[in-house]
Amino acid sequence: MCGIFGIITDKSFKNQDLKKLISHSTQRGKDSSGLIYLDYNKYQIIRADFEINKLLKKTNPYSSKVVFGHSRLITNGLSDNQPLVKENIFVLHNGIITNDKEIWDGLSVKRELQIDSEAIIGITEEHLKNNLPLEDLSNVILSRCKGIISCALLLQDLGKIILFSNNGSLHLAKKNDTIFFASENYALKQIGCVEIKQILNSSVILNIPIPSDLGYEIKNYHTREENLIPKFKHNIIEEGLLKYEFHDIKRCTKCILPFTMPYILFDEEGVCNYCHNYKPRNNPKPKEDLLKLLEPYRKKSGLECIVPFSGGRDSCYGLHLIVNEFNLRPVTYTYDWGMVTDLGRRNISRMCSEMGLENIIVAADISLKRKNIKMNLESWLRSPHLGLMALLTAGDKHFFRYVEEIKKQTGVNLNLWGVNPLEVTHFKTGFLNIAPDFEEKRVYSHGWVKQLRYHSKRFKAMMKSPGYFNSSIWDTLSGEYYRSFTKKKDYYHIFDYWRWDEDLVNDVLINKYGWETALDTSTTWRIGDGTAAFYNYVYYTVAGFTEHDTFRSNQIRESQIKREKALELVTDENRPRYQNIKWYLDTLGLDFKEVIKVINNIPKLYS
Repeated sequence: MCGIFGIITDKSFKNQDLKKLISHSTQRGKDSSGLIYLDYNKYQIIRADFEINKLLKKTNPYSSKVVFGHSRLITNGLSDNQPLVKENIFVLHNGIITNDKEIWDGLSVKRELQIDSEAIIGITEEHLKNNLPLEDLSNVILSRCKGIISCALLLQDLGKIILFSNNGSLHLAKKNDTIFFASENYALKQIGCVEIKQILNSSVILNIPIPSDLGYEIKNYHTREENLIPKFKHNIIEEGLLKYEFHDIKRCTKCILPFTMPYILFDEEGVCNYCHNYKPRNNPKPKEDLLKLLEPYRKKSGLECIVPFSGGRDSCYGLHLIVNEFNLRPVTYTYDWGMVTDLGRRNISRMCSEMGLENIIVAADISLKRKNIKMNLESWLRSPHLGLMALLTAGDKHFFRYVEEIKKQTGVNLNLWGVNPLEVTHFKTGFLNIAPDFEEKRVYSHGWVKQLRYHSKRFKAMMKSPGYFNSSIWDTLSGEYYRSFTKKKDYYHIFDYWRWDEDLVNDVLINKYGWETALDTSTTWRIGDGTAAFYNYVYYTVAGFTEHDTFRSNQIRESQIKREKALELVTDENRPRYQNIKWYLDTLGLDFKEVIKVINNIPKLYS
């Protein structure tokens, strides 16, 4: 995923305009970068595994008549970077192609790289060799590629650049006889463009200079030592360390919560207080009420709502409803904090391309985020505490901060959330000695009183391992401020008005949209989350249950499934997810064997 941009002019452009385009492109990621520009009648291709502002200092594109570039969130390793170059074909691609292997199987030209975007070059190469019309090329690419395609395709020999997109994350404008394009219209507005055209399921072919020297120069800057996307290597010894035993422990006779659940009490018949105090959550208000709320936000044209979009099943199904049931025109927003899995990103790409929806990404400083997580996990391993597991996901709370930025950039206020109402767990704060609030109506709670109580309890627990008081603390606290303390305006949960049907959700996502499931689990829940498999392994190993137990218990109380079926499901769902856990620890740069041995040796609550 990346932010792409470009300038085409016959005269000159303002240096500041290029800098603004570059600056905004970094919102989508800054792990690597690249530039294309014409210098002394030869195209210069410059690629780097660091952020683009640093790259800009190493070159001078300001006197060129054409400048194209990208700032990238790395999704497939460091070895292959954009702009991609082959046979005088240059490609800048924002998106993920989910069927690249299938495409290459059907091409006569040879694949050379591992990056999915190379499929665009392969299709182009074959199209041009067969002397097919240039005007048809973008349609051919879009018809053969699945996933998000927002692309700038430069054909040096022909003096053409083709701009095309299947989800609308590409915008074109003109100012003072200079042509600009960018992944988002906000970047073009910043430099003073007025008439901005969104490129969606269409293409624009523009002229670019044909240099006298049809060769090109490529310069690569490699400075990064760690691979942000480590390649999975199966290790049977590591996998064998993951303990999984069926715990024959006392459970509620109505739901399946065990006696290790914080604050659990059983009556004479063995029914727990969580069941006695349960208030139906999957009993939505009339959808007509939501339609009335939405009415003032509807427009004759343009975007109508923002949909926070993780690529998980909740947000994906919610997006489906927003488009097909509520008939709204949304823009999706993703905050990538470095723990979104490739699977999650591919499902984001599938959904947005299938529905033709723009996806605005805000990418964190991935290396910094992972450094913070690593510091907190190392502190946790020195003094394990189940109540402090949430610190490992604290970095993603800036999700709530940046949605406000997206509101400003798009001019759209309505914010529609798809959060499964049955996800409430209670035990994560329960292990901090905070009693369950059975009156709480939402998965995400807000308010000063609750949060201050939570933070005071957590602070006391953190004192047992001073390593928690590291440079990540501000990131944690500021993110939680935006989540819990800031007032939410024009903010609605769609599952307050729409019933969650587990089987229907899975059927729609998998069969209608080709939604991808994980190889290491049967469940569709949390599979786009790189952290969940790890913390659920900790919970099961130490406490004998996981989020799956609480979720299935809620389903029992809602009369959606029988107790026997719930026990059968969690027996499978609680199995350790080796692939995901290994990805998590490899990504953080921690030794798998050492970490798992610490977890396995933590005293058990059920012993």
